[in-house]
Order: sequence, then C-alpha cells, then structure tokens
Amino acid sequence: MSWNLPLKGVAGSFLFLLMLLSFGCSSEVEHLAEPITGKDTLLFMHSKGINTFISDSGVMRYHMVVEEWDIYNGANGEQPTWQFLKGMLMERFDETFHIDLFVQSDTAYLHRQQIWELRGRVVVRNINGDIFRTEELFWDLDKHEMWNYQYMHITTPERELEGTHFYSNEQMTKYSVLNSTGTFPVQETEPVSR
Repeated sequence: MSWNLPLKGVAGSFLFLLMLLSFGCSSEVEHLAEPITGKDTLLFMHSKGINTFISDSGVMRYHMVVEEWDIYNGANGEQPTWQFLKGMLMERFDETFHIDLFVQSDTAYLHRQQIWELRGRVVVRNINGDIFRTEELFWDLDKHEMWNYQYMHITTPERELEGTHFYSNEQMTKYSVLNSTGTFPVQETEPVSR
C-alpha cells in the first residue's frame, strides 16, 4: 500500500495543474468579423483576360476587351456592380455591324446595369471620327446620354474645343460644353471695297 501514496500525489498535482491551465485559457478574447448582412456586397465573379462580344435582343452590339472583370452582388437586392479596375476597351456596333462608338478608359464601373462610370484616361471616338478626351465620363444607358463635370478636349476634323460640364447624346454627335475655348479655322476673304 505504500506505492499508492506517491500515485495519489501525482494525480492530485496533475489535477491542480489542469485546473490552473483551464482557468488561464478561459480569459482569451475571440476575434470574429462582423456578420455579413444584406447591405454588404461580395465579390461574385472575378475573370481575367476577357475578349467578348455582347448581344442585345439577339443582335451583336458590343465588343469588349478587359484585363480583369469583377462583379459584386448588389446590396439589398439591387443590381450588381461591374468593375474594370485595369482598364476597358469597348466598341459599339450599329445595325450593319460598323463601329459607331469606340470607348477606352483606365478604370470603368457599371452601376445597376444602367450607368457607366469611366475614369482615368478616357478616350471616345464617335462615328464622325470626333475624338473626346477627359478624365471622367458618365453614360446613362436608360436615358441615352453622356456627361461629365471635368475638363474635356474634343478634336474634330474642323476644330478643337475644350471646356468643362460636357453633355451629349449617346452617339456623341450632339453635344454642348460649358466654359469652353477652342480653335476654329477661318477662311480669309477679300476685303469688301466701298
């Protein structure tokens, strides 16, 4: 029976040590992220190296080339947001598959499948060959209009125009620019003698 006494002392020490460790572990703080709610947006799709054609009602309307395309689900049931953070090149076709609009930008967003937001070096060429350069451009697909509030430089075969607060139709053929300056060629005429 003398061999049970040291065993009881070892078992008691082990239980005492186990109790100390269990009390020491219970004070740890658990680090958890906030739960995801309906007002949060999550990355739904991430694609790289996209070269695609997009149809509208079965008719080929757009050719798009992007390095990366991210789609975030919409918060609270809204339409998703498309992001093109590494640039976008887009060509729009008319009914005879001729390019009627060329759009290029460093960064682009499509909000709620309705409004394009183009940022960075934005270049647009319309069907007449007019070239529009700016740092920002918005395009409402439902209202069929484009606008910006930044500096805009427009080059046409006849003139150059600069200004801010640009408004245009979707084809970029009828537009207005506020705070504008420009160069226009003037034909010299013979002075009228009196």
